[in-house]
Amino acid sequence: MNATHMPRMDVMRSQLSRARGLGSAKTGVNHWWMERMSAVALVPLSGWFVLQVMRLAGSSQEDVVEWGGKPTNSSMLLALMVLTFYHMQLGLQVIIDDYVHGKPHLPASLLMKGVTFLIGLFAVIAVLKLALAPSRKASA
Repeated sequence: MNATHMPRMDVMRSQLSRARGLGSAKTGVNHWWMERMSAVALVPLSGWFVLQVMRLAGSSQEDVVEWGGKPTNSSMLLALMVLTFYHMQLGLQVIIDDYVHGKPHLPASLLMKGVTFLIGLFAVIAVLKLALAPSRKASA
């Protein structure tokens, strides 16, 4: 087959898409799956967290620090924090992609990712501080 008889690969693309040179970035399916996977993982973690908060309601600060110092609880809290902020970033990215166009898209996306990362980092540091705090009951 010579070049004049090759089938056209861009038949399904719109005229506007061909004119702009735009097309699928081929990341939509992966993004969709990551949103769904993080949401599924957040369901049991959120349920666990709500139960723990109800169980700890009215407890002293020392009791909460002791609870947070247990490796299982601090690991679950860290997983909850990381997944929550990751899932939030994925959702906000979809909103920016859908509603922010042109030059503001990149700065808005970078700002959102930076702020999400910083707030998530603060949450992780708070959990680590709780997990690594010396138990006051042990020293008393």
